[in-house]
Amino acid sequence: MKTTFLALLMASATVAAASDASIYDVPLKDIDKKPTTLKMHKGKALLIVNVASKCGLTSQYRGLEALHQKYKDNGFAVLGFPCNQFGGQEPGTNEEIKAFCSSRYQVTFPMFDKIDVTGGKKHPLYEKLSGKKARFPGEVGWNFGKFLIGKNGEAIARFDPGEEPDSEKIVKAIEKALSEK
Repeated sequence: MKTTFLALLMASATVAAASDASIYDVPLKDIDKKPTTLKMHKGKALLIVNVASKCGLTSQYRGLEALHQKYKDNGFAVLGFPCNQFGGQEPGTNEEIKAFCSSRYQVTFPMFDKIDVTGGKKHPLYEKLSGKKARFPGEVGWNFGKFLIGKNGEAIARFDPGEEPDSEKIVKAIEKALSEK
């Protein structure tokens, strides 16, 4: 009985520690399915976006790449997370997604493994971004939802899918994030 209680206590402490970990520690896979984290982006401002190749908003890849190119030398990166949860608009394999993004939109920003961003199988990264304890709670509602992460690893803004990457609202938020220490 004592052993079971101790095991339960330790398990709940592990879960609590994982949920309190920074976004840099969340286990991920890149688009080539290699294990990774966001540690290589620590200290940068990040725009995390759930993307899809067959969506009415897919042309936002162009604006996302332009943002990435414009600010990458200033400590900024766009990070793309393919998701097939909205209208089945990202049905391809990682290889197909990668080929589409590079040939059609010349995407150079980091892309990751296809994940769930909502619902019961929501990836832990998105639990941190939109879960009940997140700064901007609420389920992601469609493709191309955007979360701006400050240099400290904390979410500082959330933008709806329809907000174009080059909108004044997003550009000003990125520039403000880059100006903060």
